Formats: sequence, C-alpha cells, structure tokens
Amino acid sequence: MKGARAAFRTLFVFGWLLAGHLPAAAQRYVAERSRVGFFSATPLENIEAVTDQATSLFDAATGQVAFAVPVKSFQFAKSLMREHFNESYLESDRYPKATFGGKVTGFVNQPGKQRVTATGDLFLHGVTRTVTVEGMMEVREGKIVLDAVFPVKLADYRVKVPTVVFYNVAELIEVKVNFAYKPYEKQ
Repeated sequence: MKGARAAFRTLFVFGWLLAGHLPAAAQRYVAERSRVGFFSATPLENIEAVTDQATSLFDAATGQVAFAVPVKSFQFAKSLMREHFNESYLESDRYPKATFGGKVTGFVNQPGKQRVTATGDLFLHGVTRTVTVEGMMEVREGKIVLDAVFPVKLADYRVKVPTVVFYNVAELIEVKVNFAYKPYEKQ
C-alpha cells in the first residue's frame, strides 16, 4: 500500500503544479523533451533501453520535481529483451508507470551549469524507496536542462531475475535521465 500512496503523491504533485496551486511568483517548467534510459552490463550481454515518452515538471522556486515514465515505452535492440522486461521483470501490465517525486537542492535559476541533488521517492515495480541523486542542471535561454545518472538495485524493488538468465542481467542497473524543460504556460 505504501507504493500506491507514493505513486499517488507523485501524480498529485503533477496535478498540483499544473493546476497553479503555487504562488504566482512560482517558476514552473514542463519537460519539452525527455529521455530516460538504462544500461545493464554483464560479461555475457549488455542490455540497454531508452524512452522519450517520460513526462516531468519542475518548479524552480520551490525545487519540487516530479516525473513519470510509462514502463512499456522502453525500446530495446531485441524484441525478446523487451518482452522479457515487460512480462517477467517489471510486470508492466501490473505496474505501468515508474515515478519520482521530490525536491532539487542546489539549484539557482541563473544562466550556466550547476551541480544539484534531488531527494525523493522513486516508485518502481510496486515498491517505493527514498533515493538521493546527484545531477547537473543548466539554465540557458529561458530553458532548463537536467541530466542525472544513478544506480538502481533490482533487489531493492523486488525485481526477480530467473536463475537461467542471472548472468545476463546485472544486479545494479545504471539509469540516465535527461529532461529539457521549457516554461509552463497555462492553456
């Protein structure tokens, strides 16, 4: 039940940010472009997947950030990898989204690159864990770009790897996120 509450909280943050429940001075941004990928390196096989269908919101005034990734949107080099990923590992029919909701610290809305830290709840495969992720943000021409790379330990999210393919899938997966934000304009 804790995972469902965290996923709801993340989606609530999305709605809250978009509905304008923040002070008028808030500086809200929505991801204009997104890219989320992961990489699993083992001696037998490397597995890599990427999606550009993630959505993200960022409030520069408060540091609140949220993103959601449709699990089935990941693209793989081999269709069999995609099938196993969705059916056996992440059970994407049962858990269709991975979400994150938290706060970015160290961000100053001024031109240039800056090192930041995001701390919040990552919901994946029915499990919510608090994570801290280091990243870089760059402000240029009124837009903000966020880049981060962080590890995800499959066992922490109760992702089971069958013994038969244990040596084909790493226990620790490298996740990369890239969000290019533009100012959010209420329609």
